[in-house]
Amino acid sequence: MIAILKKELNAFFSTPIGYLVIAVFLGLNGLFLWVFDGDFNILNTGFADLNGFFYLAPWIFTFLIPAITMRMFSDEYAIGTIEILKTKPLSLWQIIFGKYFAALILIIFSIVPTLVYVYSIGSLGNPANNFDLGSLLGSYIGLLFLASTYIAIGLYTSTLSKNQITTFIIGVCLSLFLYSGFDAMDSLFGNLEYTVQKTGMSAHFKSLARGVIDTRDLIYFLSISGFFLVLTKFRLERA
Repeated sequence: MIAILKKELNAFFSTPIGYLVIAVFLGLNGLFLWVFDGDFNILNTGFADLNGFFYLAPWIFTFLIPAITMRMFSDEYAIGTIEILKTKPLSLWQIIFGKYFAALILIIFSIVPTLVYVYSIGSLGNPANNFDLGSLLGSYIGLLFLASTYIAIGLYTSTLSKNQITTFIIGVCLSLFLYSGFDAMDSLFGNLEYTVQKTGMSAHFKSLARGVIDTRDLIYFLSISGFFLVLTKFRLERA
């Protein structure tokens, strides 16, 4: 697994891909939070909090993470190295987790610099550092679990086609549906509205963002991630 992990990380950081991902994530958030006038601009809202960031980040990851993962297996299929990879003394799980954790490390590298925002809102608050630490910590944990689930979805979709654009589109659509699709459909189910909402990832992310680390929310994200990783293994076995 370590060999696959190093290979993928090298692919990210020996080319502009990794740096571009980090730059796009930080750049988009920075522009909306500090530069563009609007509801997300911290300086205009009058409140020293990061609610805008934790609203924007999941949507940005919805597109950014499929762009990271779209090549991971589709590229192996396209250039014919998947068969060579499967003959190596590695289990399919080692291959999958090597790629999974490489993408997760890249996402962590993208998130860590946003801790500067925490320092900024602490300085802007009156009194200083007057923010809800529990909510902030829960939001970061929720964002990390949400991103890890997007990665699992992206890995699965990258096994569906040799065409990277196709896998990217499928990954984006599937991530969007699981994040916000159930919220959009809840009104169609009458008394089951709350149950339908809780089926989507958005409700569980928002629950963690309130600062209450509920194991049910963590198990939910781990279950969805595990489900798509199992599907990925099944696809590789059939390849």
